Amino acid sequence: MCTHLPKCPSAEASDREAAAIVAAFPEQGWSLLCNSVLLFEDTGELLPDGQIIAPHRPLGTEQLATA
Repeated sequence: MCTHLPKCPSAEASDREAAAIVAAFPEQGWSLLCNSVLLFEDTGELLPDGQIIAPHRPLGTEQLATA
């Protein structure tokens, strides 16, 4: 699906979320990336092969320990 240069990471790559957004529907909570990955606002993903990636939000600062 990616036709621009440099090419976006593939849907199988670990950095797949870095692909360009080709369609965004923030009111519905999702975006379609150039590599055909559906990225949801909760950070969950649906890959082109149907595989589901569970949400993976980073820890907030309130959950970080201080020394």
